[in-house]
Amino acid sequence: MREVAEKNDSFGDGLAAAGRSIIADGRRALTDPELSDAEAVHDVRKALKRWRALLRLLAGPLGEQADQMRAEAREMMRALAGARDAQSALDALADLRKGDVPFSPTSLETISQRLTAIKDAAEQTGFTKEMRDRLSRYLDYAALSLERWPLAAIDFDTVADGLAVTYRRGRQLLPDDWAEADAEHLHDLRRRVVEHGHQMDLVEPLWPRLGKLWAEEAQRLRNRLGACQDLAVFAGLTAPHQPLALWRSRLVPLIEARRAAHLKTAARLAGRLFAEKPKAFRRRIAALWNARRAKES
Repeated sequence: MREVAEKNDSFGDGLAAAGRSIIADGRRALTDPELSDAEAVHDVRKALKRWRALLRLLAGPLGEQADQMRAEAREMMRALAGARDAQSALDALADLRKGDVPFSPTSLETISQRLTAIKDAAEQTGFTKEMRDRLSRYLDYAALSLERWPLAAIDFDTVADGLAVTYRRGRQLLPDDWAEADAEHLHDLRRRVVEHGHQMDLVEPLWPRLGKLWAEEAQRLRNRLGACQDLAVFAGLTAPHQPLALWRSRLVPLIEARRAAHLKTAARLAGRLFAEKPKAFRRRIAALWNARRAKES
């Protein structure tokens, strides 16, 4: 995605090339025989996130169709969330095991086996042939739509407005008190950070060195917020009558301590990533674009 703006005279052509790359990645996730179901789900969800980020940038020029396609992609991602949530719980367990865990190897193995069984069951019920076919049809329609949309007419100013909107949405979600932020709020913030990161990939050629640093910072924040989400999913499985309820009294303190550590780092990263006010952010990317065009002329 990040090379396309360099290789096309029209910024809109760069958006089209980015869209084709995303669709190709989605198709590859569905057809690569070397990928496990878990890997395929991860890759197709990643492609759909990037596609939705692009559609949000195109919401102004394209209107209702972009909104409808973004909504359908979200529905399919939610349908695949069961397998992803189970993997999140396994990731959270791996995170907890980095510290001192008051469990015997037998207990840890039992917990891991239960989570793996949940993930396997979710994949069988969620990532079915019917779902694969639905995803394939959606990608075919996306490819056809991409060729019909008047993307060549879209200029950088239109895209910059969309970038600023996403940046503002993320900045507005920064908690006043990170320690008291609930899991849903942090999840919403992470979604905005992910979307912002994918959109910024489109304009990274404007500022290769700074853009690389920006992308790395956004990824670090995304990882910390993702770890908090994994822990929240894991904590839910310790509730009464849930698969890990037996270990709740010992797991909850570990979860809370690890979450606090992630949030401390996330607060620092977010403060840097969203330091500018949205109007200042918009002016900066516009100035970089104008400087690049002047250099080329």
